[in-house]
Amino acid sequence: MNVQSEPRKHMNGKSSPVSLHGTNENMTSEKATDVAMQDTLLTPRFYTTDFDEMDAIDVSPVREDWDKLIAQMVSDPNKGHFKKNEDWDHVDWDGMEPELKKEFIDFLISSCTAEFSGCVLYKEMKRRGSNKDITQLFQLMARDEARHAGFINDALREAGIAVNLGFLTQQKKYTYFRPKFIYYATYLSEKIGYARYITIFRHLQANPEHRFHPIFKWFEEWCNDEFSHGEAFALLMKTDPKLTKGHNVLWIKFFLTAVYSTMYVRDHQRPAFHDALGVDPDWYAHEVFTKTSKLSQQIFPITLDIEHPRWQPNLERMQRASVTVAKGKQQGGLGGLIKRGIGMAQATRAFIALYTIPANKHVVPATTRLEPAY
Repeated sequence: MNVQSEPRKHMNGKSSPVSLHGTNENMTSEKATDVAMQDTLLTPRFYTTDFDEMDAIDVSPVREDWDKLIAQMVSDPNKGHFKKNEDWDHVDWDGMEPELKKEFIDFLISSCTAEFSGCVLYKEMKRRGSNKDITQLFQLMARDEARHAGFINDALREAGIAVNLGFLTQQKKYTYFRPKFIYYATYLSEKIGYARYITIFRHLQANPEHRFHPIFKWFEEWCNDEFSHGEAFALLMKTDPKLTKGHNVLWIKFFLTAVYSTMYVRDHQRPAFHDALGVDPDWYAHEVFTKTSKLSQQIFPITLDIEHPRWQPNLERMQRASVTVAKGKQQGGLGGLIKRGIGMAQATRAFIALYTIPANKHVVPATTRLEPAY
C-alpha cells in the first residue's frame, strides 16, 4: 500500500486526503477478489439475519401500495437494459491516467461487491422463506442486484479484471443484523444509492465532457431499481409502526449518521475519480445527503441537520482520522498500532459529535409510496 506524501487538490482548491488504496497497476482478478473480501468499516459487507422473523411479516396494512409496487417490479421495466449496446464507447484503459484508473477500479470493485451483497441476502431470504409476499419481493430484488453486479463485473473485465462472485458467496465473512437493523441499513443503502447515481447522472447529462466511462450512461435506470428497492423496505417498516417510534428513533439516527459519514469518508478517498467527473466531493456529499433526507421523510420521523455548524467540521475530522488509521496500518509495529488507536479515538469523537446534533423532526405522511423525481 502506497501513501502519497503530498495531498492532491480538488477543483475548489481544498486539499484532499492521501490515497488509501495503493496502486493497482498490477491488479488481477485474484487481487480484485481479495479487495472485495476485505471487511472494514468502509467496505461493503455481507449480511445475514433472522429469516424466520422476516418470513412472518404481514403486509396486509400496506396491501394496496404493496401490490402496486410488486406489479411494477414484476413488469421488469429494466429487462434488457444492463447490456452493452452501441452507446457503450471504447474505453482506453491503458491510456487512462494511473491515479484515476486506480480509483475508478476501486469504485467499480466496491460497487460490484455492494450490489452483490444485496443479491446474496435477498436470495437467501427467498430460499429460506415460505411467505409468498416476502419471498416474491426478495426474488425480484435479487434479480435486479444480480444484474447490477454482473454489469459492473463486465465493465471490469474490459480492464482485464473481474471479481469472483461465487468465491465471495462461499468465503466472505457474514455479519449478523437483527431484522430491524437490516431494514434501516438496507433502506438507507438503497435510497442513498439512488441519490448518488441520479446526482452523477444528472451532472453528466449537463457536462458530458466529464463522462470518462460509458457505464455512467446506465445510471438512470439503475438508480430507479435502487429507488424501488427502497420503497419496498419503507413498506416493510410501515407494517410495524413500532419500528419508527420510541427508542427505535435513536437507532434510526445512528444508521443515518453512520451511512452519511461512511459515504463522506469513502468518497474523499477518491480525489482523482471526482476530479475527472468534475465534481467536488463536498458538494456531491451535500447534494446526496439533501436528496436522501428528503426521500427518507416518507418513513423516518427525523432527518439529520446537515446545515448544523458541527456537521461539516466533524465529517472532515472523521476523514482526517481515517487517514491516520490507514497510515498506522501501513506503518505497522507498535508505532503504527498507537497511530491507529489515535485515529480510531478521533473518529469516535467525531462520530459522537455528529450523532449528538439535534435532529429535525417531522410528521411521517400517511401515504408512504414515492416515485423517482430527481
